[in-house]
Amino acid sequence: MIRAQLASTLLRARPAATRVAPVFARASSSAHGQETFESFTERYVNFFKSAQDLFEVQRGLNNCFAHDLVPAPAVVEEAVRAARRVNDYATAVRVFEGIKEKVENKQQYQAYLDELKPLREELGINLREELYTS
Repeated sequence: MIRAQLASTLLRARPAATRVAPVFARASSSAHGQETFESFTERYVNFFKSAQDLFEVQRGLNNCFAHDLVPAPAVVEEAVRAARRVNDYATAVRVFEGIKEKVENKQQYQAYLDELKPLREELGINLREELYTS
């Protein structure tokens, strides 16, 4: 009983701990330069050329489309070729759906389609609009 009283007295006498919010922000560093569009394009073209399985292709597409820019037609071409190389027609079609979502207007999307039409014909890829008319 004396121990319980002593413990409660000590707990009441202890000063209240102040809570400090953890710091999640990192100090920005100017040591890392901004990646240029050309180096971005080269990096992803090389990535898709070397992709050997569906997981790599889809991971590369997720990373590529996560950036705040529309990939160059060269990147799209290599991504579609990689999707067909790993025998995944659905991913090849989805690349064009991703482009449609990333561009600002229908004219830009049409410009991509016009530039990549020979590739689509060579690999036998239909667009979602061509597959599903409704």
